[in-house]
Amino acid sequence: MGMAISEPPALLKALEDRVKRGAIEDLRIYYSHSVAAAAATILKYEYMDVIKPHPFFPTVIERMLFERGRQDRRQVIFYMPGNFSAMPRVLAALGIDAFVMMVAPMDKAGFFSCGTNGDYTIPTARAARKLIVEVNPKMPRVFGDSSVHISEVDAIVENESPLFAVPARPATALDETIGKYIVEMVPDGATLQIGIGGVPNAVCAALTNHKDLGIHTELMMPSLVALIRSGAVTNRLKNLNRHKNVFTLAAGDQAFYEYLNDNSSMELYPVDYVNDPYVIGRNDRVISISAFLEVGLDGEVNSEALEGKQYTAPGGQLDFVRGAQLSKGGKSILTAYSTAAKGSISRIVPKIQGPTTDPRADTQYIVTEYGVADMTGKSTSERAEALIAIAHPKFRDELREGARELGYL
Repeated sequence: MGMAISEPPALLKALEDRVKRGAIEDLRIYYSHSVAAAAATILKYEYMDVIKPHPFFPTVIERMLFERGRQDRRQVIFYMPGNFSAMPRVLAALGIDAFVMMVAPMDKAGFFSCGTNGDYTIPTARAARKLIVEVNPKMPRVFGDSSVHISEVDAIVENESPLFAVPARPATALDETIGKYIVEMVPDGATLQIGIGGVPNAVCAALTNHKDLGIHTELMMPSLVALIRSGAVTNRLKNLNRHKNVFTLAAGDQAFYEYLNDNSSMELYPVDYVNDPYVIGRNDRVISISAFLEVGLDGEVNSEALEGKQYTAPGGQLDFVRGAQLSKGGKSILTAYSTAAKGSISRIVPKIQGPTTDPRADTQYIVTEYGVADMTGKSTSERAEALIAIAHPKFRDELREGARELGYL
């Protein structure tokens, strides 16, 4: 099924009804980043004997199902590790029997735009054996490689429903402190990839006086639209998709979706284009800003697991970490608060506990509210010193001791 905003609520409700009637015995579903439409229908614990969810990017929905299954000693979630850019080819190799997604109404040429989602949605819609679309007049129509033709569609359902809205997260004082460090690293003419959250919101708000910025990002969101509307973004210095804001998925509120609609500056492309490191690297001065959960003193980064449990997924983080550094004048920035759990846990640790999202050989800049640590050209000892310097002061002594035990210092 389509991910996030393109989940089709009427089709998923019909699928749930078939499960209730006993008309489906075993159904494997591949997807990424589920939202309310799936949670209210097929992703219910009572259906887990029939429905076999295979998410590439779990959310709170899958975490709750996983925990209930763990308590009952059942496996109910079948997580699919992998980088976001690889998802279209993985699904193509698996061979998808049927694909369901939400689209905008057909245009005069017979094309349905999936305005919020190119990602794996467009490639899989074209490759699946059967394609069923749910036409919603509220779905924005966007430009780029964003559409499927009616000749590729096997069945059509019409259903008007509100699009899933992502709640806004206001920036905190800590976000603004981190944002100031990052903004100093962004030159005029930079091409931006910015993730979601308080720090990205603070960065976008602080970039409005920059000139000739460009957008080539995984996620288009309201704070980026506000930056575009401020006049700081022209896209005129990009080498690829000049004058266009490029993205592979979008999420926001109703005003945001209205801005996307029929806006020729907004171009949606599949994730195997947008997140291809070699495509990313063809633009100059790419600045990629993403979040992490923990970083080891050698620069190795975990951005997906907490306490040994899968919390989120790599998404496109490593794609952009690598792509930004292939770019002339580019920078890969990973950022987080120095602590978690109300200050009781340091996010900078001697060795990461979770899986490696970003290998130490790939990381570049790490930023907390205490400053910037550059991993480029540094020995393990120098990396440890740089990261300890941006850790919370109350954890620095034990981090230094951990570094000595590991032979870093």
